[in-house]
Amino acid sequence: MMRILPAKTCNNLPMALQLSSSIISPKLSFNTSLSRRYCAFTRSLILLNTSPPKSFQPKLITCILSKSEHPTECSDHQKPIIKLCMPVLQSGTMRLGATVSAILVIIQLISPVPLSGWDASFIAPAKAVLYSPDTKVPRTGELALRKAIPANTNMKTIQNSLEELSYLLRIPQRKPYGTMEGNVKKALKIAVDEKESILASLPADQREKGSTLYASLTDEKGELQTLLRYIKDKDPDRVSIALASSLDSIAQLELLQAPGLSFLLPAQYLNYPRLTGRAVVEFVIEKGDGSTFTPQAGGVPRKAATVQVVLDGYSAPLTTGNFAKLVTDGAYDGMKLKCTDQAILSDSGIDKSIGYSVPLEIMPSGQFEPLYKTTLSIQDGELPVLPLSVYGAVAMAHDDVSEEYSSPNQFFFYLYDKSYSGLGGLSFDEGQFSVFGYTTIGRDILPQIKTGDVVRSAKLVEGQDNLVLPAEK
Repeated sequence: MMRILPAKTCNNLPMALQLSSSIISPKLSFNTSLSRRYCAFTRSLILLNTSPPKSFQPKLITCILSKSEHPTECSDHQKPIIKLCMPVLQSGTMRLGATVSAILVIIQLISPVPLSGWDASFIAPAKAVLYSPDTKVPRTGELALRKAIPANTNMKTIQNSLEELSYLLRIPQRKPYGTMEGNVKKALKIAVDEKESILASLPADQREKGSTLYASLTDEKGELQTLLRYIKDKDPDRVSIALASSLDSIAQLELLQAPGLSFLLPAQYLNYPRLTGRAVVEFVIEKGDGSTFTPQAGGVPRKAATVQVVLDGYSAPLTTGNFAKLVTDGAYDGMKLKCTDQAILSDSGIDKSIGYSVPLEIMPSGQFEPLYKTTLSIQDGELPVLPLSVYGAVAMAHDDVSEEYSSPNQFFFYLYDKSYSGLGGLSFDEGQFSVFGYTTIGRDILPQIKTGDVVRSAKLVEGQDNLVLPAEK
């Protein structure tokens, strides 16, 4: 059964609400240690910026250079200790030492690589994936799903060039419109030069639809040309809208290129249900206490609300296959929900014989097939194609007996909250669960769901043809 602990704070630092009890201790100890060391640096910087009187500067520098955690130890009543620490430094040398110390502290804080000669144990172990400001983990379900599509190499290159614009648009002041223009021109050139290769990768029955999408991107009045024009006008709002439209067309074209799985499943799992592409599940949820859901922007309060989840069989074919079969079998109809600060869980009281005991299934970023029964080491730079650190991510709970397996039927909606995350904005449970889809409609409904609310119905509304069921014996 999934075990949920209440959220805790320590020294006003929020701690993660764990979804897996087996990984609580190391995470909390890591963050507590990191917080103490970060505070030590902060105290040093505050002391340097307070501009103390000259008469106090020798004592202050002594404390910083000796890495004392208790500056009060360098008080006027302990002059022998000061003389022992710095017996020959003059006031000019001490000012220089303070300046150098401040520079070194600042460089160390902003540098991902420890300075040569520094004691490594004094600095918390840093990993680029957690500390780098360039970490580009998808922050919406739509973006994560788009990145997860296995498609033609040329199309992925075009997509990556345009995805870069999303990050460039976040720059608050002088946006690099020149770089944006270069990215779009690069994408347009590839699209034009590789037209035959791109269209040839489409199945014959999808070629006409694909050609129409391709033309909408590359024509003189197409989406990429429109995007270029808005970039030249330096209009960030219109750039953002045109970019979203272009990326949506690219995703549709990529889905036409990827009609099935791009890898072979391990032989021992061939008798499991599997999803060989995308599917959509629609949940109708009603309040258990008779109250109503409040619409996000006006409208009439409703007794029941709709939540849609896109299942990604490309990255988690066994997990989505089992889930889709449970939906079609009506396993979740009438099921009660229970809530915590970070998750909405399905009722764990469902018969354990319903559903398959699917191994933990996670597709690492940059890999061509999922890993089974293996979690990812985020600190070592391993990231999943379908990250948990997205509001509305949907994942399977762990099996009661072994965390190498997912629960046969218990799933949860993850309510990602940055305040419960690590320094890179990643959930402390990232890479520990089989994420298999994202909420795309009804995200505004999720925070309104309370313990005791009921799933009136769950239906597979798209992708039935992608569900492959095992042959009946």
